[in-house]
Amino acid sequence: MADPDRHLVEKTVHRQELFRGHFLHAVREQVELPDGTHADREFILHPGAVMVIPLLDDGQVVLERQYRHPVGQVLIEFPAGKLDPGEDPQACARRELQEETGYSAREWARAGVLHPVISYSTEFIEIWFARGLTAGERRLDQGEFLDVFSATPRQLQDWCREGRVTDAKTLTGALWLQNVLAGAWQLDWRP
Repeated sequence: MADPDRHLVEKTVHRQELFRGHFLHAVREQVELPDGTHADREFILHPGAVMVIPLLDDGQVVLERQYRHPVGQVLIEFPAGKLDPGEDPQACARRELQEETGYSAREWARAGVLHPVISYSTEFIEIWFARGLTAGERRLDQGEFLDVFSATPRQLQDWCREGRVTDAKTLTGALWLQNVLAGAWQLDWRP
């Protein structure tokens, strides 16, 4: 069977590295468009990340407040972090939850994946839910400063509506949370 999207797909002709730093890797690719003409695409290569939606037994969710230098603001976010090379996404979710919040979870469920900036990055973020939380000691990375707090799902929804939550992954997480709690979207919980 023929690919129904073939008339939309661009083919890479040449790749040029523009910048390689500790965190960012930027490239420019010349692509052949579906009509045979060429165009340039500049984007960031990213190894991927995870985001955790931690559910407390009392119905609240665990959130963080962290200063994000590129936007010059302290933002409200779900715990998240970058995948290490070859790292299993669930292992990364467990690691990030523990390092950033101190919590460990008895059960996990993979919800889905999001692409936060499809126009200029290969980044994907796997969405994980965690429940049966046990508090422990945080192990923040060097140079990482954040506050951990809890809120009700209703408070989070209000903050999203009011524009207090503007982080794309957390907005997506709030959508997942709302639908899971309403019973519209099911999760497959595992130890």
